[in-house]
Amino acid sequence: MTDVRELVLTIVRPLVSHPDKVFLEVTESDQFMEYNLSVDESDIGRIIGKQGRVIKAIRTLVYNIRTEEPKRVRLNILDDETK
Repeated sequence: MTDVRELVLTIVRPLVSHPDKVFLEVTESDQFMEYNLSVDESDIGRIIGKQGRVIKAIRTLVYNIRTEEPKRVRLNILDDETK
């Protein structure tokens, strides 16, 4: 679990203008380990990228990591409305 967490934070922090406002919360459901990423409101566009290319690339890396749990990994971006 911590490896995925550290990977996401290592990828995201250099991309944003406010790395001190990057938070990653991990929640567990029946089928998923959900990683909920929240960044400063002005940095959401940097994480998503043009046509979603940046977040797709991050998700591709994260989803292909083998974990010890049989659960799948899901990466969500939280904005002010979903916090």
